[in-house]
Amino acid sequence: MAPLLGNVLHLRPPFSLPISINCCNFTTNSKLPNIRTLSRRSSIFLSASFLTLFLNLNPNSSTPLLSANAQELDEQEESTVVRLFQETSPSVVYIEVLELMNSSNKAKEAFLADESSAKVEGTGSGFLWDKFGHIVTNYHVVAKLATDQSGLQYCKVTVGDAKGNKISTEAKIIGFDPTYDLAVLKFDPQGKELTPALIGTSSNLHVGQNCFAIGNPYGYENTLTTGVVSGLGREIPSPNGQAIRGAIQTDAAINAGNSGGPLIDSYGHVIGVNTATFTLKGSGMSSGVNFAIPIDTVLRTVPSLIVYGTPYSNRY
Repeated sequence: MAPLLGNVLHLRPPFSLPISINCCNFTTNSKLPNIRTLSRRSSIFLSASFLTLFLNLNPNSSTPLLSANAQELDEQEESTVVRLFQETSPSVVYIEVLELMNSSNKAKEAFLADESSAKVEGTGSGFLWDKFGHIVTNYHVVAKLATDQSGLQYCKVTVGDAKGNKISTEAKIIGFDPTYDLAVLKFDPQGKELTPALIGTSSNLHVGQNCFAIGNPYGYENTLTTGVVSGLGREIPSPNGQAIRGAIQTDAAINAGNSGGPLIDSYGHVIGVNTATFTLKGSGMSSGVNFAIPIDTVLRTVPSLIVYGTPYSNRY
């Protein structure tokens, strides 16, 4: 669930140089001056056409080599992105916050037997922090769970283990910090090996570098979007009204359900937590202006949430 802070469509038409050769038919009844004129024009046109063909077909010409190199680079870039997704997606978690009919154990049993018996309050994303089942996500994704006094709120998480098998189970909230819009969930790995995310740094990011967002927009699990770092040092509002400073701006699409998921660099390292997007009024669609909490802020906050349940600043 990405909070709405407010479509630019960039089209890059393919560039090509089609070669066409026009043939002129001559008749014996044509007057001699016209024949000379036509022959000269045809000769010039055909010479230019054959020169173009020669440049494209001549093995000594650099044009085919450049085309081949460009295609090879495109294929390498594509395979890199595919491998990046395959290696990082197992650490991405699908989060569902549901409301049970009542807080009894029977209600939970009924939910486990028939999930339609619970009302979906919202969905979001997260990522595995460690092998012990700790999940980092946005506070606003699990805010109802964090403030629940009735015992009706239930959190279900779905993630893959190291062997590619899905785990769907209950998770508990163990810590949260609305000031930075961060929360930590915990689930039982059930003895299965997990694939924690690789944590990077946001201190050396540059505008223009590639980045990738993985999440569950609108409930579509493990969706990859690509973009660049569009800006650094941005300021966005937190759920409690304070400012989150140093946010990363990106044009990688972030929509409802992406919140809490990782923003990743080209090496597969998490550089931010996808959090917010501007939307076109009335559309609910991302406008290409999206924000992530820098991972350095997350690194300063999450350990305290795991150990104490509250941020460091709240204990003094």
